[in-house]
Amino acid sequence: MYVESVPNRNSPPAILLREAKREDGKTVKRTLANLSSWPGAKIETLRRLLRDEPLVSINDLFQTRQTLPHGHVEAVLMSIRRLGLDSILAAKRCRERDLVVAMIAQRLVNPCSKLATVRDWHTTTLSEELSVEDASEDQLYQAMDWLLERKPRIEKKLAERHLEEGSLVLYDVSSSYYEGHHCPLARYGHDRDGKKGLPIIVYGVLTDSQGRPLSVEVYPGNTADPTTVIDQVDKLRDRFQLSQVVLVGDRGMLTQPQIDKLKCHSGLGWITALTNDAIRQLVAKEDLQLSLLDEKNLTEITSADYPGERLMVCYNPLLAEERERKRKELLEATEKQLVKIGSQVARRTSKPLSAGEIGLKVGKILESTEFRPVS
Repeated sequence: MYVESVPNRNSPPAILLREAKREDGKTVKRTLANLSSWPGAKIETLRRLLRDEPLVSINDLFQTRQTLPHGHVEAVLMSIRRLGLDSILAAKRCRERDLVVAMIAQRLVNPCSKLATVRDWHTTTLSEELSVEDASEDQLYQAMDWLLERKPRIEKKLAERHLEEGSLVLYDVSSSYYEGHHCPLARYGHDRDGKKGLPIIVYGVLTDSQGRPLSVEVYPGNTADPTTVIDQVDKLRDRFQLSQVVLVGDRGMLTQPQIDKLKCHSGLGWITALTNDAIRQLVAKEDLQLSLLDEKNLTEITSADYPGERLMVCYNPLLAEERERKRKELLEATEKQLVKIGSQVARRTSKPLSAGEIGLKVGKILESTEFRPVS
C-alpha cells in the first residue's frame, strides 16, 4: 500500500490510499480509501508508517548547532594517558593537573601564548574533555607555579622510570632569547638563536640514553655551559640516588677542568670528544698514528697525557667527505679572490702596489674566507 496524490484540474489534489499488483503483465491499481479530508500531518505520518520509517523524524528531534574538532585532541590525550604523564604530574586528579595537561595538549595541537590558549581550546573539544572551560589566563599561570613546586618530585619519578645504576645519561645546554623586562634570569650571553641585542636564558636538559627528557634546569643567560655540569652531577647522585652513571656531553661542555672535577666522584664516568688541538697533539707525539685507520674505522689508543682514560679514535667517511667539500669550496673562493688581486697588481703599472699592500689585501681575503691550511 502507498499514499498517492492525484492532481485535479480546478480542485486540490486527491489524496488516495492505494495498492498495486501485477495482473497479466500489467500493473493494476486499486483505491482503498480517499484521504483528501485528512490533515497534512496525519497523511505524512501514514506515509512514513507505510514506508516503515520512524513516526518521528530524527531531523525533528535533533538540531545541529555546532560541531567541534575532536580526533586530534583525543589522539593527544590518549597518548598522554598511555605514557602515564598525567599520573607523573600528580597521582590524583585535581584542577591544577587538568590545567597543566590541557596546556601540554594545546602546545602539541596548536602552540600559542597563554592568553591565546584559553581562547583557542574552545575551538576544539579540549577544554570540555578536561573540564577547564571556565579557565582564565591567570589560572594557567597559577597552575604553572603549582607545576614548578612539584618539579623535584616529577623529575625523581622520571629518573626512577628511565634510569638505573650504570645508565648512560646525556646532557646538553641551549638558550632562548627573551623580549620582556622582568625576568631575573635574562642576561646577555651567547645566543644560539642568532638574535642580537636581546638577553637570553640558558637551560640544561638531562635525558636518558634514548633522548627522553628527565630533568631541566634554568640558568642566567651569562652562565658558561661547562659550569652547569657539576649541578647535574649533584642531581644524579643526591636527588636521583645514582652512584654509577656515565655522563655524555660534547667537547664544549665536558672541558678538562670539568673532567678533573668528575674524577673526584667514584663510579662516575664520562664520554666526550677531544678538541682539534688535542687531537693534533696526539698526532704530533705519535700517540695517534693515522695509518691505524687505513684498515679499521675504529681503534683504541692510550696516551700519557690522559692517564686512566680510554681514547677511541673513529674515522667518519661522511664527515671526511663533508670537510673535503668545504675545503674545496674555500680554496676555490680564495683562488678567485687572489686572481682579482693579481689583476689589480698587473694594472698598476704607473704606481705599482708594494709588497706590504699586496700582503694586506691577501690577508683580508684569507680572513674573510676563513681559510686555514691543513697539514
